[in-house]
This record gives sequence, C-alpha cells and structure tokens, in this order.
Amino acid sequence: MGWMTATIVIALLAAACSVTPTNATPEASAVQTESTMTTIEVPPQIAELDVQDVQVGDRIMLLAIADNPGLRSQGLQGVTDLLDLDGMLFFWRHDGDSFWMKNTVIPLDIVWFNEDGAYKDRASMVPCAQDPCPTYAPDDLDFRFAIEARAGALDWITSETTIVYSDQP
Repeated sequence: MGWMTATIVIALLAAACSVTPTNATPEASAVQTESTMTTIEVPPQIAELDVQDVQVGDRIMLLAIADNPGLRSQGLQGVTDLLDLDGMLFFWRHDGDSFWMKNTVIPLDIVWFNEDGAYKDRASMVPCAQDPCPTYAPDDLDFRFAIEARAGALDWITSETTIVYSDQP
C-alpha cells in the first residue's frame, strides 16, 4: 500500500474513532459518587465538584458540594439542566452569605439550614441577566447550609426538616 493510501486509511480510522454516538449527551459529564461508586451524569459547568448523597429529612439527595468561596460564588451559573443531580449543597464553616442569580439560567428554589441542621428559611429565585440582581438570604446570615434545586423540587421540605452533613471523611 502506498504512503498516500496508508495516510488516507489512518485519517479515516481516526475520524471514525472520534465520532460521538447519536445517543450521547455532549453537554453531560460522567462522574462517580464517593458514597455509591455509581456513574452519574452532571452538567459540565460543575463536573469537577464533589458529588455526595446527603440526608435531608427522610430522603437522600444527590448533591454537588460547594464548600469554598470559589465554588459557592460559581454555584449553578450557566447550568441549564441538573441531569442526575438533585441540586447543590452550599456549606460554610462560618455564617453564610447572600445569594444572587446572576448568569443563572434556570429558576431555582433554595432552603437554608442552621449550624445544627435545623430548617431556617426558604425562597424561590428567578434568573437575572442585568445588574443589579436581587439578593436572597434569610433575615440574618446565621446559617451554615443551603440547598439549591429546580423550582418546585424542594416543596416537600418543611420547617421540621433537618439536614445531616459533615465535611469530614
């Protein structure tokens, strides 16, 4: 086989190997959860975040963990679909911060919890494309946890609901 034919064959094989199957979701990233070691699909904007099962009331929620200033600031910006995730858990080792929806494209509900895991407050938040964006927070910033999820997905949480989460392995 001549060098020209061999080059064409190699190029065709390389192209065939790089084709994405039609049933693949190009915007999804596969990650493994630490607790179940199963593969799940997460949005690419948050694919590098730790994903954990978190006890919320009598349910286990699959949540991306935002536990440092950079991750909390990024939040769910640019995410159009949570895919296999139930939402995102924001965790502080000190009093929490207010939230805004700048560059967030889907409506979200948020529930805040105190340091002991007890329910604090909740809000429904809408996307914001122009400054100034409204901020969302309980009357005071004395909370340690917040869960963001699709609008309506946290309707089952009541004032009696608690969260159990530890950032310790």
